[in-house]
Amino acid sequence: MSIPVVTTIELQSLPKLTSGKVRDLYEIDDKTLLFVTTDRISAYDVIMANGVPQKGAILTQLTAHWFKVLKERIPDLKTHFISLTPPSSVSDQDKALIRGRSMQVRRLKVFPIEAIVRGYITGSAWNEYQKTGTVHGIPQPAGLKQCDAFPKPLYTPSTKAELGDHDENISPEKAAEIVGEKYAARIEELALKVYTTAAEYAREHGIIIADTKFEFGLDEETDDIVLIDEVLTPDSSRFWPANEYEVGRDQDSFDKQFLRNWLTKEGLKAKDGVEMPQEIVEATSARYKEAFKLLTGKTLEEALAEL
Repeated sequence: MSIPVVTTIELQSLPKLTSGKVRDLYEIDDKTLLFVTTDRISAYDVIMANGVPQKGAILTQLTAHWFKVLKERIPDLKTHFISLTPPSSVSDQDKALIRGRSMQVRRLKVFPIEAIVRGYITGSAWNEYQKTGTVHGIPQPAGLKQCDAFPKPLYTPSTKAELGDHDENISPEKAAEIVGEKYAARIEELALKVYTTAAEYAREHGIIIADTKFEFGLDEETDDIVLIDEVLTPDSSRFWPANEYEVGRDQDSFDKQFLRNWLTKEGLKAKDGVEMPQEIVEATSARYKEAFKLLTGKTLEEALAEL
């Protein structure tokens, strides 16, 4: 039996606040939101015409797993996560629609930057380095090879674009102008700490996190910086199989890079309305599920059975 692909969800029980590339946001009350993750997939800032089955559940369950792991390893870390259980105000019919793909989160003021951390030189960072010896404008040691580890992880923030626009790389100094120096310093410190902690955990489970992006919010009552949104998923990170890692070449991956490579090869990069062929959908799904199992120790089906 084929698994349905859920690219559109319209809940009747709660008011919808916004729709992003992958996620829809609903209001529970003035302090709480419901994140609902669809099976939509985007690459190069464009949403594909078709989705990847169960992707929304994979991202949601993996994010919840990471919040648990990170809280254990960084006790003072604040996150927006409340529960994987929908509120009682959601109807049974709506609960069936969002089973496994929703989480209750705290409603916070969102900082308008992406906190990107790079542990390895790949992708656009590698392209820039080959031309200028810099990454994100930051000078790097001579002699780095493709997919080398940086001497220490790099914090390279970007703006957070509206749907349909492109994020813009910015310097840490520019990030400080946008969010204020006090918050910018704390965001950088937290992003690097969370990345380093997660990379160590992932390596223990057979995955290298080459780079990732985080989002942070502000709890205005306590002035705390809070880790929000999805974290450390194949949508927001580059995951490489540790047992196949080899410096000097492109790496196989458990993430969207497979889709990006196909789009580039077919001349479809950043084109609207692209429908992925079934083999690309299945291969992408298999990679996401393999990453999920390595990192959580469970299959997605086992995780969903515990809900």
